[in-house]
Amino acid sequence: MPEITFKQLAENSPFEDRIARVNEIFKDCNAIVFFGGAGVSTASGIPDFRGKNGLYSKPDPEFIHYQPEYLLSDDCLRDNTQVFFDFYRKNLDTRKYEPNVVHKKMAELEEKGKALGVITQNIDGLHEAAGTKNIVKLHGTADKCHCAKCGKEFPVDFVMNMKEVPRCRCGGVVRPDIVLYGEMLPSGAMDKAYQMIGNADCLVICGTSLALPHIQALIDSFIGEYMIIVNASPTKFDAYADVVFREDLAEVFARIEVE
Repeated sequence: MPEITFKQLAENSPFEDRIARVNEIFKDCNAIVFFGGAGVSTASGIPDFRGKNGLYSKPDPEFIHYQPEYLLSDDCLRDNTQVFFDFYRKNLDTRKYEPNVVHKKMAELEEKGKALGVITQNIDGLHEAAGTKNIVKLHGTADKCHCAKCGKEFPVDFVMNMKEVPRCRCGGVVRPDIVLYGEMLPSGAMDKAYQMIGNADCLVICGTSLALPHIQALIDSFIGEYMIIVNASPTKFDAYADVVFREDLAEVFARIEVE
């Protein structure tokens, strides 16, 4: 991690000063990396998980007898398969959502040669829809499904457009290509993330509290020049950031200038 410096503009600095500083930093950089969590997609209408209006904060009466994390776990998929798909279809259908200004600005910065790409914890596919090419998906994607038995690939509509447990002709359960609680991250995803951050001159952390230990270790590996954090709640890395925002992500990214 870079050392704490006196150039930091923390959350209590005037908003206009922080925006101006970010635009100065972006002009100086050609290897920006965006690390994003659920907050990146809230402006598209997708609820986050642990926020005040999040999926876990307002339990669904239909699933009141289950812990939220269990409903998206490999244990639930295996032992209560119908319950898993009932919850998944009701709460994680991302097909109707569109990219917001945050996704679009990240894609534009990559297209202009200013950004190396995006590392995302999200599964909604909105970075691809916005045009970003280089994406590390730490938790997989809801855009694709596969048979857990034979590996055959299926479109997301196959899972979403039925009420029963989706099954392949071989008899296997067709599941989304996402990482469930209790499962390992996709092969090579963390290696790619470490490589991308290792090449970054600026790391922009967006919409994530960085609570998970393996995510903290990843951020700890950053040795580039600048760090910017845009998140509604504090993170353990705020003191190391050049600029910190508590404001809405869409409000911040709408003011980003792309040279």
